[in-house]
Amino acid sequence: MSGHGASAAEAQLPPLTKGPHSKRVGLISIVACLGGLLFGYDTGVSSGAEGPMSDELGLSDLQTGVVISALVFAAAVGAFLGGRMSDAIGRRKTIVVLAVMFFVGVLFVVLSPSSHLAGFTVVVIGRIILGLAVGGASTVVPVYLAELAPFEIRGSITGRNEMAIVTGQFLAFCINAVLDNTLGHVEGIWRVMFGVCALPAIGLFFGMLRMPESPRWLVEKGRTDEALAVLDTIRSSDRARAELNQVIGVASDEEEVEASKPGFKQILANKWLRRIVLVGMGVAVAQQLTGINAIMYYGPRVLEESGFSESAALTAATAFGLAAVIGGVIALRNMDRLDRRTTFIIGLSLTTLCHLLVGIAGLSIPEDNSVRPYVIAVLVFLFVLSMQSFLNIAVWVWLAEIFPLNIRGLAIGISVFFGWFVNGLLALTIPTLVTNLGLTTFFLFAIVGVIMLGFLWHEVPETRGRTLEGLEEALLDGEIYRELPRRLPFAGLFYDRDRH
Repeated sequence: MSGHGASAAEAQLPPLTKGPHSKRVGLISIVACLGGLLFGYDTGVSSGAEGPMSDELGLSDLQTGVVISALVFAAAVGAFLGGRMSDAIGRRKTIVVLAVMFFVGVLFVVLSPSSHLAGFTVVVIGRIILGLAVGGASTVVPVYLAELAPFEIRGSITGRNEMAIVTGQFLAFCINAVLDNTLGHVEGIWRVMFGVCALPAIGLFFGMLRMPESPRWLVEKGRTDEALAVLDTIRSSDRARAELNQVIGVASDEEEVEASKPGFKQILANKWLRRIVLVGMGVAVAQQLTGINAIMYYGPRVLEESGFSESAALTAATAFGLAAVIGGVIALRNMDRLDRRTTFIIGLSLTTLCHLLVGIAGLSIPEDNSVRPYVIAVLVFLFVLSMQSFLNIAVWVWLAEIFPLNIRGLAIGISVFFGWFVNGLLALTIPTLVTNLGLTTFFLFAIVGVIMLGFLWHEVPETRGRTLEGLEEALLDGEIYRELPRRLPFAGLFYDRDRH
């Protein structure tokens, strides 16, 4: 357990035990993480499907960009709406609705007409529906898992969703490569690429019908008997009652505030809530400004710019998906061993270094040198590995943990909305940047990385080793900020909080 600000709330709980209840938590996480798998597949499949889709429908580069980015911008809206919906109707019901949206979105894309304008229009509609579902899943699934998991293993349980995301992306890359190499000559093969994700959507729908609601959401709605019934299936009996009492205690303390200033008004009226929502937005944006999704969407284009042929680039891009999966395994192993802040700083330092090295390699190695594409591919591989090992999973876990219960869905929705919006801007601009600046584009990511390092060090509180209720109490009285380091090391200088 972390020693950073651990409170009496953790000490008051009976120790975590193994048994049927712990297996139940594992099963719930597997089913819910099908939402993450869909998130990953739907964001990764476009890297291989865009070419044959554009050829069949006769899309221009701009129209292709609209198709790809439509999902991303819709995901920003879906993240916000999903958070609000989960606060209103529950985490479980929201995930069931998202499963339906995943399936419907796939149908629109797969069954779109082959004619130019009609096909383009229907595909964009399908991608918007998928984007709303992806954004909703990115918000609701981590919160659902965080609220069900014991605090001792909350990081690894919640982190499984990000592991499912990168697994979905890897599967998309592999399926794209296999279908392109074996059936690439078949017209409409891109429809099969998109259509594969209908299967996990069906699994998510029927699986979540048998899963419980979040006990913390039930308490927040005054349904304590139902909350205890759920906790009794995922905790030992004495632990379930002790945990329920803690949740009820914190929820009761906030009832008056919640009744008078719900939602946005509550956030605006409390300086600590305003601050943590702004920090949450910054963390979500920092994750996207590493450029990780630019690689996941346009990895083959970057490799072509480095010197690979189109076919070789598509095959080589599967290595980036493999790096993400390997990094995810490393992250899950360390999630309940390393503090969140530690993983943030290590991850962003490594990704910034990789950006710098890619830019240097692009400038220093001649374009006609046969080694050039392989050097750059290895550096991008290391970037993805670093990102997934230390940053991506930690970000999603932290966002699911940090916000108070009665605004959790709204606050994470706001944060992830801004993250997805920046993601969409990158999806639109990366092809242009790579075309005009080449690999020196990575220098821009390196500069942003240095700035984000300062932000993370100075503003991000620690969450590991604490109950959600303990975190909430420390946040609402400002104590969690007083635990932050007093000085910021930056380029050999020190930033002193006492003077600024």
